[in-house]
Amino acid sequence: MAELKIALRLDCLGLPLRKALDEAARMGVSAVELDARNSIRAAELTDTGVRQLKKMLSDANLKVAALRFQTHRGYDNPNDLERRVEATKATMALAYRLGAGVVINQIGMVPESDEDPRWHSFQSVVHDLGRYGARVGAFLAAETGTESGERLAALVGDADDAYVAVALNPGQLIINRHSVCDAVRALKDRIQMVCAVDGVLDLAAGRGIAVPLGQGSADFPELLGMLEDVEYRGYFIVGRADSTIGELQHGVEYLRNL
Repeated sequence: MAELKIALRLDCLGLPLRKALDEAARMGVSAVELDARNSIRAAELTDTGVRQLKKMLSDANLKVAALRFQTHRGYDNPNDLERRVEATKATMALAYRLGAGVVINQIGMVPESDEDPRWHSFQSVVHDLGRYGARVGAFLAAETGTESGERLAALVGDADDAYVAVALNPGQLIINRHSVCDAVRALKDRIQMVCAVDGVLDLAAGRGIAVPLGQGSADFPELLGMLEDVEYRGYFIVGRADSTIGELQHGVEYLRNL
């Protein structure tokens, strides 16, 4: 695989946007993931605001790898669903304006069976977002974790006119006792982003926990080989919500040394 394209999840830094961009540049990454709920908002960002943000990014020599739009509820939950879908679409349009190809979200709990009464309504909403992405040029990327890669592939993968991408999160798959390798095999070229997060099962506590890159069960060298087989050329985004600056720097260096 060619040299990895490394990005930083910016909200982990807990800094104002300009200072966070400067810190990302100092770490030597080439792009960032922006928080589109708290740092920037599609409904509030004017054309002038977009130009100013692009200028800030250019000054720091950074691109936008993705926007993260973490909704409080998934698209499987009917409560206030229309507003949630419209806000997601607005964020997808903003992502395109900023040069980002995807908007990352955890889309909700995927039913274990296609016969579940929630299946078709959930899939209908996801495919509607997939069709919108094809129109605006930036796609929803469903983040892996709560379900297996096979179940996620079944939900997003059978509409000819709708494309839903995937953000592969190895750590969350491990934490939820799913196979990372099986997920890559099932999702293949739908993987448009990798959230470079590691995880391990804490048998004593009876649960999984996120850990710094290289200290968990995710076999990143093996993962890189599998991603090469599906011709993955996207970013590896370092950081999770509670990462420390030290962990972020370690993660960047870990990927750079692979």
